Amino acid sequence: MTRAPLRLGIFGGTFDPPHLGHLILAAEALDQLRLDRVLWVVTPDPPHKRAEVHTPAHLRAALVYAAIGDNPAFVLSTVEMERPGPHYTVDTLRRLRKEYPAETLVFLMGADALVGLPAWREPEEILRLVDEIGVMRRPDETVDVSALEGCLPGVAAKVRVMRAPLLEIASREVRRRVAERRPYRYYLPPAVYLLIERWGLYRHAEFLPGD
Repeated sequence: MTRAPLRLGIFGGTFDPPHLGHLILAAEALDQLRLDRVLWVVTPDPPHKRAEVHTPAHLRAALVYAAIGDNPAFVLSTVEMERPGPHYTVDTLRRLRKEYPAETLVFLMGADALVGLPAWREPEEILRLVDEIGVMRRPDETVDVSALEGCLPGVAAKVRVMRAPLLEIASREVRRRVAERRPYRYYLPPAVYLLIERWGLYRHAEFLPGD
């Protein structure tokens, strides 16, 4: 008996560190987009964040694993860690499409990122490789897909908008709090907090925001 294709959400990021906001967004995507799994893709060397200091990718992957390990619907993907950078989305999707040829791939992104999609590397190929684009729209955002259709034909047919809660939490803020010795424990899953404390992560000045 042939099974139905799995619906796989692709949730990429530096996750430096993974926080409760990431988990909430992934859970909402799982529910609203009717996904079977969410692949958490750890990006070692994001082209748009090269000016930032990043924790080594293997440590970030361990933090993600600690964050999601109790949920079988969340899966750590090291697909980007298995090749040298820079790591472009289109290359990652090529590898994932090869790894999951029969599954439905749903690429997850924010509404702000969707606006800039035409400027990404090979945006037409990105559209070809994915079956759907799950757009996380916060209450204060609008998604005007018709405006994008003119410069990226076919995008409107693949966009699926999901409602995302407005979360005032970011990895940058967590790193800053750790470096400044301010409270940060309750921004994170307990297992992630314990690892950051054990390994002494984010305690140095380079993790403080610049001017």
